Amino acid sequence: MTLTEQRFDAVVIGAGAGGLFTAARLTKQGYRTLVVERLPKVGGRASTDDIDGFKVNTGAIVIELGGITEETCKEVGARFDIREPRPPILYRIGGKDVDVTGGGWGFLLSKLSRQGAKLVKGIGAARNDSGLPEGELSTAEWVSKYTKNEGVHGIFRNMCASIFAVGSEDLPARVFLTYFTRKSAFKRFGFHPEGTIGLWRALAEVIEANGGEIWLSTAVTKICSAGGTATAVEVTRDGSTVRVDAPVIVSDIGPAATVSLLGADKVPTDYQDLVKQGDRPTSMITVNFASRDRLVDVPGMLSFAKSRRLAYIANFTDLCPEMAPEGWNLYVGTSVPKNPTGDFDEAAETEFLLQDLRDNIENFDTRARIINITVTRDDWPPQRAVAGFDLPHDTPFRGLWNVGDAVKEYANGGTTACAETAKLVVDKIVASHRPVVRN
Repeated sequence: MTLTEQRFDAVVIGAGAGGLFTAARLTKQGYRTLVVERLPKVGGRASTDDIDGFKVNTGAIVIELGGITEETCKEVGARFDIREPRPPILYRIGGKDVDVTGGGWGFLLSKLSRQGAKLVKGIGAARNDSGLPEGELSTAEWVSKYTKNEGVHGIFRNMCASIFAVGSEDLPARVFLTYFTRKSAFKRFGFHPEGTIGLWRALAEVIEANGGEIWLSTAVTKICSAGGTATAVEVTRDGSTVRVDAPVIVSDIGPAATVSLLGADKVPTDYQDLVKQGDRPTSMITVNFASRDRLVDVPGMLSFAKSRRLAYIANFTDLCPEMAPEGWNLYVGTSVPKNPTGDFDEAAETEFLLQDLRDNIENFDTRARIINITVTRDDWPPQRAVAGFDLPHDTPFRGLWNVGDAVKEYANGGTTACAETAKLVVDKIVASHRPVVRN
């Protein structure tokens, strides 16, 4: 293998959501930026595959509107072709699909329990720091202080699953309440007609238009360092080893993988211990399915007050018929298994999800065509860290940062959190490193 050398102002490892948001911001600021991605496509764990003409998302299915994701696209000039369902979500309660748009928590919980008003009061109290529960209390335990109603617990469990990829037993109540009282709380969202990869392609276009490069099917094999400073990366591209020197390196592959690329012998022990402690990937199970006739009467998403595991069903093709061959409807049903950060029986948990789909869609086995069933976990998870237990963006090495869903800000999640980490890290880079001036 031959060794060649190149130089950029910045290298971004990984073309997932965090990496692309970061590279788009850097190139907009004038940094000649290289994105290196081992897969043959952009998007990472939130991308899209074409299966028999169906655009099947491999991770994130919805994109938030009105928040930092949309703001970033506007700032860098990327297309934001997201279509918004109205109403965005319905809740199946007692066999009826209920629209709570405009009614908020009070209207939703009043449909489920007489104790709804007490819960709403508890949520309202969390808007002040003194009203937030202690960090050890889980969301399920917090709800139990107000009600034992199974439907209420089901709603909270499925909200935790949908947003944070863990159950209400696994998510600190402080995180849940902070998110819903102080964050965007995904009040508005939509689908991309190309599948979620459409947004990442738009960012990739901006990166390349601004002088950046994206190397797909290229594996980073090493992050080089000297004297506590990250100096370069080595990659394997087209059978050759390429060394890319850069004063700025941003990793979107998670802190654990970043440490591995640095070499454990080069990384301070206390940081390695911190990374091991925070490396708590979550798990989800997903069934992508299609039909000739419409299976659920919702334009966006349907969540459930009662289910074994099913957190939601999303209907893509009411708004985005381009995601399926003509005459077909495309859906996804998703669940979080028990013990989502540890071991679980994949076959049994998948069967729970399928049983829920059969319960909620009449004649599911004969009307639905299952396109695929996927389990995302371990080194390819829906979230690399449980919200509330995230690692810092900074590393012990000068010129090296992490972005993505393992280094989220407190009480955030998903691709929105990736956009937020990208902004925070790029602001730090701009404050400490200037791009090389070129004629």
